[in-house]
Amino acid sequence: MRALIQRVSESSVSVNGEVKGKTSKGLMILLGIEEADDTSDIEWLAAKIAKLRIFDDEEGVMNLSVMDVDGELMVVSQFTLHASTKKGNRPSYIKSAKPDISEPLYQEFVSEMERITGKKVATGEFGANMQIALVNEGPVTIWIDSKNRE
Repeated sequence: MRALIQRVSESSVSVNGEVKGKTSKGLMILLGIEEADDTSDIEWLAAKIAKLRIFDDEEGVMNLSVMDVDGELMVVSQFTLHASTKKGNRPSYIKSAKPDISEPLYQEFVSEMERITGKKVATGEFGANMQIALVNEGPVTIWIDSKNRE
């Protein structure tokens, strides 16, 4: 399971011009799921993200988590995070899980983030062509892979 996390001052996701989810200060989490992912990946990754200290404290040091700043969360499924560009110029998505596997895991991840943070998590629409708008603060962008535990 891979996550691309961005610290944002605002974010939104729309499908066909309709806003499906939006946040103010918090995290935009793009989530990629592969065939080998399971509940242990969800638990580890959600806990890691919830406790990730990437918000400034009163001295301007990144020392606070999204929970510490009462931030909001958006999670959007993105199979392209598992793109392989090793061969040729057209990315391969063979490692990305098919929807029958990835959608339930995605929903579990969202539920786990809600459980850990005690907050409703904004989402897009699984499998849809989504338009994402965000203001990345910092910028701060972090890549986490549950298989590498980094």
